Amino acid sequence: MAVKKDLSIDYLGVKCENPFFLSSSPVGGNYDMVRKAYEAGWGGVFFKTVGIFVADECSPRFDQTNKEGLPWLGFKNMEQISDKPTEKNFEFMRRLKEDYPEKIMVATIMGSNEQEWKDLAKMCEQAGADLIEGNFSCPQMTSHAMGSDVGSTPELVKLYSQAVSSTTKIPFIAKMTPNVTNMVLPARAALEGGAAGVSAINTVKSITNIDFENMTAMPVVNGKSSISGYSGAAVKPIALRFIAQMLQDEIVGKAPISGIGGIETWRDAVEFLLLGCRNLQVTTSIMQYGYRIVEDMISGVSHFMDERGYDKLDDFIGLALGNIIPAEELNRDFKILPQFDHKKCIGCGRCYVSCYDAAHQAIDWDEKKRRPNLNEECVGCHLCLNVCPVQGCITPGELTWKEGRKPVEIALKHNYE
Repeated sequence: MAVKKDLSIDYLGVKCENPFFLSSSPVGGNYDMVRKAYEAGWGGVFFKTVGIFVADECSPRFDQTNKEGLPWLGFKNMEQISDKPTEKNFEFMRRLKEDYPEKIMVATIMGSNEQEWKDLAKMCEQAGADLIEGNFSCPQMTSHAMGSDVGSTPELVKLYSQAVSSTTKIPFIAKMTPNVTNMVLPARAALEGGAAGVSAINTVKSITNIDFENMTAMPVVNGKSSISGYSGAAVKPIALRFIAQMLQDEIVGKAPISGIGGIETWRDAVEFLLLGCRNLQVTTSIMQYGYRIVEDMISGVSHFMDERGYDKLDDFIGLALGNIIPAEELNRDFKILPQFDHKKCIGCGRCYVSCYDAAHQAIDWDEKKRRPNLNEECVGCHLCLNVCPVQGCITPGELTWKEGRKPVEIALKHNYE
């Protein structure tokens, strides 16, 4: 049965019909594309980054990684900011806001000096933008005065955040680069400069594949290539890690965060919300499947809320954050042994091979019945569970306490759906 919950949310003082937005990229780069996305159900758009600089793009500029014929694990792009004239982009934004006033227009901008940031902020205001995002994080700009080189320098992040926030009253969002070890530092700098919120993450600097014929990385441009941004499902764990660290910071954690990085399904969306994000941005999965995926995201989140008794997003946003703790605080007094459902086992032997060659040689193999059996060497690492191709065949089983450790009440809820 179809379930439709109220997914509206306040983000930086702006009422959004849902948290699902296009991120600043080719999927939101002109009037017709954004119009189509709006009509599909997206709540808003972070319009493709606009600058005084107009990009001159290379061809080709995309590559991807996959495995065994599955959809992309990750996606590499060498695209820069918009290649359209600055005035044309702001005209797109103005028309979109006029024609779809209920949708949220976030103007994403990038300057190369303080004055350019100020000038662009004024143009955002004139175009009717609801919010402004500063792209401090594109990893493939041809100018070192823009993109991730700026985002990895807290002093510049603060300076340019001040330039925008001193020019307009429109709330400013600083987009962080993952090409740093500590994202909290530039995020704090942005907030000190007047930013109202943070978005994360942009793409990860990468080389995806090597072309054996041209002896260079992919994609090949006249026999050469370049290091550039990686996105998609493969970067979701990186995004979640950076977001958690920022939200757990005593300063950055007070600012609303827009989550980006590998959101493909409603489950991905819920994960970002459970950490504390109030807005979600998507690009790579739209490139694969189209704007229509927002329908599944809206439906999936609605069913999740209905099944758990949540009436609004704020009922569960951030619930997982407090349970992510430093490694030294984890309880190490017990182990949970895996259990095997031999009725579901297909006899592939993957658990046995992985355990024998990469874990603790804790599984014996019955050659005649083609069945695994646990032995006394098991330490409860659950590598077997993670390599098993059959859902529910291997699950958490008996809990045992390490010698000399005092039993206490343990939360034993595991989700292996």
